[in-house]
Amino acid sequence: MSKAASSMTAPQRILVVDDDPEIRKLLARYIESQGFRVLLAASCAELRDRLATSQVDLIVLDVMLPDGSGLEVCRDLRARRSSIPIILLTALKEDIDRIVGLEIGADDYLGKPFNPRELIARVRAVLRRRAGVLPSGSEAKIYRFEGFTADPHTRRVTDPQGDDIELTGAEFDLLKTFLERPGRVLSRDQLLDLTRGREADALDRSIDVLVSRLRRKLAGGSASQLFKTVRNGGYQLAAKVEVQ
Repeated sequence: MSKAASSMTAPQRILVVDDDPEIRKLLARYIESQGFRVLLAASCAELRDRLATSQVDLIVLDVMLPDGSGLEVCRDLRARRSSIPIILLTALKEDIDRIVGLEIGADDYLGKPFNPRELIARVRAVLRRRAGVLPSGSEAKIYRFEGFTADPHTRRVTDPQGDDIELTGAEFDLLKTFLERPGRVLSRDQLLDLTRGREADALDRSIDVLVSRLRRKLAGGSASQLFKTVRNGGYQLAAKVEVQ
């Protein structure tokens, strides 16, 4: 097999950051059994060392670390324009951590305790989204709406003046879901399922957070009414969408 072919089939690298050695050991064994390579870190400092010396395709990041907060690490990576996908591990009842995590650019989150099978499902879903995997025949689609342009292949959004609008991975996924279904009223459960690839949790309010952030980032002129809240229904993209 040629080097090119070999590199194409090289397993993706998952960096697991958690200060609990038993959790690191369990996750490393299970994730590797699913065909990935695993790197381990027990602190923020070790995480930075791994990123400096190794290629990483996704980070599984615990919020509580001995030398700092996983949320601050996430914020710092996004501030430095790092696009490495991040899945946060949070205490089951720490809803504020989940919301803040989405606001600062995490791609998904999972409450402890969790089933490793669910983590792998989240990992695969996030990696598919970040790879820009599109339905057959849609690779060349460009969406235009209210002067904005969204390119699913490059995951780039520009405003009517042609300036880039920076969206997190989760924000772009939600926008693309609306653009594919203009005019349809989508419930929170539908949006969670379509964007996260998992059964919706009735108490999950992350969609509300993401819609609020999209409204703010796409605000201005008629764009302020892009996303309508439908009472007892969900949300609706109230704009004409052209596909090229």
